[in-house]
Parts: sequence; C-alpha cells; structure tokens
Amino acid sequence: MIDSRRFSAALEREFYQRPTLDVARDLLGKVVVRITAEGRVAVRLTEVEAYLGPEDPACHTAGGRRTPRVRSMWGQAGLAYVYLIYGIHNCLNVVTVGDEAGEAVLLRGGVVVAGEALARRRRGRGPSRKDLVNGPGKLCHALAVDRSLDGCDLCDAGSALWLFDDGCSVGDAQIERTPRIGVDSAGEAAEWPFRFVVDLAVCDQLSGNVGEGGRHEGDRFWSG
Repeated sequence: MIDSRRFSAALEREFYQRPTLDVARDLLGKVVVRITAEGRVAVRLTEVEAYLGPEDPACHTAGGRRTPRVRSMWGQAGLAYVYLIYGIHNCLNVVTVGDEAGEAVLLRGGVVVAGEALARRRRGRGPSRKDLVNGPGKLCHALAVDRSLDGCDLCDAGSALWLFDDGCSVGDAQIERTPRIGVDSAGEAAEWPFRFVVDLAVCDQLSGNVGEGGRHEGDRFWSG
C-alpha cells in the first residue's frame, strides 16, 4: 500500500537550491499536484528542460533581462514561474538555484497519476493517455495552471500547487538527454542537451513499484 505520508510533504526549498541541471534531472519521477474547487490532479513528471539564466541565450533572463514577465525567475528557489506563449498556452517552470540567479526548469510533460477524469474533462477531445499531458501547454491545461499562479511558493504543501517525492526513483540509464525544443534562434545553445526525458512505459513501471496498485492506489488516496 502507498504510505499517505509520502503525499503530505512538498519538496523542500533545498531541493531547488542546487545547480539547475541537477534539479532538472532529479525532477523526473517527481509528482506535481494541483488542487482547485473541482478537485485534485497529480502528474508524475517525465519531461523537463533546464534554462541557465543570463548566460543561456535560450533563457527568458538571457543577458540579464528583467521585465515584469520574468520577475519570478529572479526570485527565490522553489517559486513557480508561469508564462503565456502564443497568447494561448501557459507554461509552468520551477525557479532554481536562488535569489537573483534567473534560472528555472520548464515542466514539459508527464503522466497523470491521480484525477485523470478531471484532467480529461479539462483537456477535452478525448486525448489518448500518452497525449493527455505530453507538452507544457497540455500539462498546464490539465492541471488548471495559469498566470495567477506565477510566483506561487511550491515548497508549501498547503498551497494550491506543489511538488513531492513519493519514492519513485529514475535511474540514469532510463533518462534520455536531448537539445531543448523550440529554441532554434538561440545559436549554439539550441544544441545544448538540457532536455531530460524518461519513457512513459518506464514511468508506468516505476509507478507500479511505489505500492500495491501503483497509480490506481494513488487515485484512491487523492479522491479524498
């Protein structure tokens, strides 16, 4: 059985106060949780990208850029940085390193491990399980994350959005590193292998190792 205590504690700030590439790698397998009046949705992360601040041409804070949009990126580690692309899709990032670093990890995708029915109602059009949250916009849509959560403290499990570790461990051999997506204009930085991915099938296998019933057991826990 899943130990419910594993679901009660948000990742501590020290987790995020590390080099961004280390945080990105270690976010694979972690679970992001969103609570609204509609209910709760939890997603195990399978895809993330690291952005390394002023020295990274692909980063929103490249060259020390400071605008209202990126204010949260310059804040303390463990904050949410949420921005809008194409005027339509929200993207959720976690701020890393610490104050004034301007670095973050983009949460690109995962697999729903609790609240799948609610996530499907939000996404609509009957996407397959593989396509339900396999992109940053889809992830935010399923979790009901928007710009109102920009600056949210992810280290507070009493908030409406946080991440936790339920003991799912992803080995180095199970992780693929590739260039980031959609940063072709960043010059040589477009080829930096800062995207971290674990296969959905591997994630399912690991989820099953958490406890009897795997992700379905988690659904029962989160239904309360």
